[in-house]
Amino acid sequence: MSQKINGVKGMNDLLPGEIEIWQFVESTARTLFGRFGYGEVRTPMVEDTALFVRSVGEETDIVGKEMYTFEDKGGRSLSLRPEGTAPAARAYIEHSVNNQEPVSRWFYMGPMFRYERMKTGRYRQFSQIGAEAYGAKEPAQDAELMDVVVQFLEALGLTDVTLNINSLGDDNCRPAYHAKLVEYLNAHKEELCADCQQRLERNPLRVLDCKNEKCQAVAAAGPNVLEFLCEPCRAHFTDLQRKLGVLGIRYVVNHRLVRGLDYYTRTVFEFIASHPALGTASTVGGGGRYDKMMKGLGGPDVPAVGFAMGLDRLVLLLKESGKTFAQRPDLFIAVADEGSQDEGLKLASRLRREGLKVDFDTRGGSLKSQMKRADKSGARFTLVLGEQERTTGQAKLKPMAGGEPVPVALDSVAATVRAQPEAPAPAPAC
Repeated sequence: MSQKINGVKGMNDLLPGEIEIWQFVESTARTLFGRFGYGEVRTPMVEDTALFVRSVGEETDIVGKEMYTFEDKGGRSLSLRPEGTAPAARAYIEHSVNNQEPVSRWFYMGPMFRYERMKTGRYRQFSQIGAEAYGAKEPAQDAELMDVVVQFLEALGLTDVTLNINSLGDDNCRPAYHAKLVEYLNAHKEELCADCQQRLERNPLRVLDCKNEKCQAVAAAGPNVLEFLCEPCRAHFTDLQRKLGVLGIRYVVNHRLVRGLDYYTRTVFEFIASHPALGTASTVGGGGRYDKMMKGLGGPDVPAVGFAMGLDRLVLLLKESGKTFAQRPDLFIAVADEGSQDEGLKLASRLRREGLKVDFDTRGGSLKSQMKRADKSGARFTLVLGEQERTTGQAKLKPMAGGEPVPVALDSVAATVRAQPEAPAPAPAC
């Protein structure tokens, strides 16, 4: 017997019964982002490795440890995208979008890839929903993006999420903070984990990202980046907080928040859920301002700000909500005899053309077994088609949640089903 082939570890299948939650999140995102004027973009899953080295940062864990990188047949180094901001920026530059419009607002959704230790809500193929705004340097644009996320979470019914914000300053004020941080961390080097001791040499800000409790305790007592902000950065952060107040958005200032990527300047933010289902992977989304990236990638000197949300984590939270996302059939068609099988197939096809969600078991079988399948399907109504119904052109719609059958002409089934009041879905049969 041939050996069974399993899926790649950390890359999950999505099957009916679960995929409906993903579709709900995706459709909600498209609707909500569209209200804010964000248009969808789709970039390739594979990019030149140099794109991520130059944007995300060579010393980050993503580039240094987690990317899926390979050499193609032409000898080029390519990588599966580990995040969505850099590919979107590359597309913006490559297509000279800045010459077409002064401000561009995009959103994207799709799979990303990182080879990292797996746990709840953290996988090697994961999906993100993100948005980017190019051309506006004002705090109002930062606030608008956070408003997008707040309204998106509300539309999903996820309310127990806290917004954390911080400012990392810019090239004028960050060097002074960086020097003070290095001085402090060096004084506490022996208290840091092995990874953070290496980060201290390569990229000290990453120490503030560490989830090790001892490293977190060291970071908590370290210098506060907000005390080093220059006047323009301080004014930007102050105005951002004022605008969040105008929008009625609650937030927490977290001076240890740095995010895990090198391209951020000034504003950074995260949305953190407190639900135990996520374990330690409690950040459901985050982002910030990256005003220097576009020029650093060979493009125009255009300011930008964006965010990404982990779709896998949002789905985990929605699963815990107990809500039902699957769309149940409007109608289950059962056939009472073999002679009605073709007519049942034909009726199902016509009603689907007319917009009904129709379940029809092509295997046929006894009427009793078909009615069991109708119960299990959760359909609103069942129509039994037999010789009498075919001859008279009349049938009955049986409400599966209980109630009296509804007489119906076979040529007006769709209209009759739509006219019936919606009833609660019946409990699935065991």
